[in-house]
Amino acid sequence: MHLINISRENILKPLIAVIGIVERRHTLPILSNVLITQEKETLSFNATDLEIQINAYVKLTEAPVEFSLTVAAKKLYDICRALPDGLMINLEKKDDGRLQIKAGNSRFSLQTLPADDFPQFSRATDEFIALRLSQAKFKSLLNRVYYAMAQQDIRYYLNGLLLEIQGDQLRAVATDGHRLALASMVLPQEIDEKEIILPRKTVVELIKLLSDEDDDLSVEIGANQVRFSFQNISLVSKVVDGKFPDYNKVIPTQNSNHFIIDRLALLQPLQRASILSNEKFRGVRLVLTQNSLRVICNNSEQEEAQEEVTIDYDGEPLDIGFSVTYLLDVLNNLNQTEVELSFSDANSSSLVMIPGDDAFKYVVMPMRI
Repeated sequence: MHLINISRENILKPLIAVIGIVERRHTLPILSNVLITQEKETLSFNATDLEIQINAYVKLTEAPVEFSLTVAAKKLYDICRALPDGLMINLEKKDDGRLQIKAGNSRFSLQTLPADDFPQFSRATDEFIALRLSQAKFKSLLNRVYYAMAQQDIRYYLNGLLLEIQGDQLRAVATDGHRLALASMVLPQEIDEKEIILPRKTVVELIKLLSDEDDDLSVEIGANQVRFSFQNISLVSKVVDGKFPDYNKVIPTQNSNHFIIDRLALLQPLQRASILSNEKFRGVRLVLTQNSLRVICNNSEQEEAQEEVTIDYDGEPLDIGFSVTYLLDVLNNLNQTEVELSFSDANSSSLVMIPGDDAFKYVVMPMRI
């Protein structure tokens, strides 16, 4: 049975949007599939891992036969990606249940599974908070903090990202227990207080999918799930059930030694020096003296890298160690020209900020080197 004749671009674009959610090795085989549904003039592609569900769709100029089936997402994606640009793709359902894909001189037959067996989230019926944001601004908010999320921490709530609404402020906070990143943005209107923890995978997918333009993003935050709608994509995510630690307690307020430096003037010496850092601990020493910053890395083979940068600094002499990875993460994920670093002593947390901008703070614990 003939299903649809569609351009390669119209099938590949929604597949690219949903493929990141698909689990390739899962105990439920259908979770490796994408649900393809044709209703009226809308062709939609749906994928889920039971924690996140994503739907991407394209509008067609005509309404072919309605159908619904599931097929291996990765195989279909790889086939469409390998076909030449501008090619028309014909989909047919064979009598044995397989999906036949015809394109030019190419023929592919893929196994299908029943669409009725595909798990889908039910839409939340509880009250929710609705926000309309700029995609670019929300993506920038996530980019400023996501790298500080924990990975596979036993404290499962640290593996996600806190979104907190207070009045007209939306804050994003991430921490792995050794460093913490906080960023905020102003909302168009004041909203009731609310906080949720987004799973790590949800955050990563949003960063990939959101536009860098000021296009609209609709966010609906409920008790147990949150829905993001933008362009032709809808992403629904469960929220992490847990209590995020009180991040305000770890932000230092008494650091008396500080300096402002060009971001690249600090990033590049750290990148060069880190070549000779210890592979296991990845430590770096920052040695501060009058108008001077020395960046020092060494390893177990008695090798050493040292860089000296002239800075405007008249605070106390200081020799403090950090994970060089933690410093590189924050400098790579900011796009401002300058950053401000503040310190108390070699045993206390340090703070990375943007001069004149209270909307970002990065706290990093020192390490012994």
